[in-house]
Amino acid sequence: MGKTKVGKGMKLEIVVDASGLPLGLALAAADISEQELLMPALDDVPVEVPPGTPVIADKGHDSDALRDELQEAGYTPVIPHRKNRVKPSRNDGRRMRRYGHRWLIERTNAWLHCYRGVAVRWSYYTFMYEGLVYLSFIHMALHRF
Repeated sequence: MGKTKVGKGMKLEIVVDASGLPLGLALAAADISEQELLMPALDDVPVEVPPGTPVIADKGHDSDALRDELQEAGYTPVIPHRKNRVKPSRNDGRRMRRYGHRWLIERTNAWLHCYRGVAVRWSYYTFMYEGLVYLSFIHMALHRF
């Protein structure tokens, strides 16, 4: 990992479990698509994820190629389509009911913004910012015990 400067335009992709506890992350510049960050974030999870685990993501991740990649990796994609989609829908309505649990991810993002260094991005280098995010993950996990 190179020593690159953290700018205000950074994207942070977070993977959480069913209770909202953060498990992994991917960090990139603002010009990188969310679709490119999802698989590295899932690969960052330190435990083995059982096959068929649903991956709930927002409309920014709407891509048939990403859906195929998730299915090849053994995940079940739960990603709504954008409203301007022209291709036929690939979503199963029964599976999309799980999208109602997206609030857990948004709540975890709100918890992360309680850590001022993460929200303001004071770190000069990305590896220091990533370490600060991991420390906030640890602090959030310890609050559960």
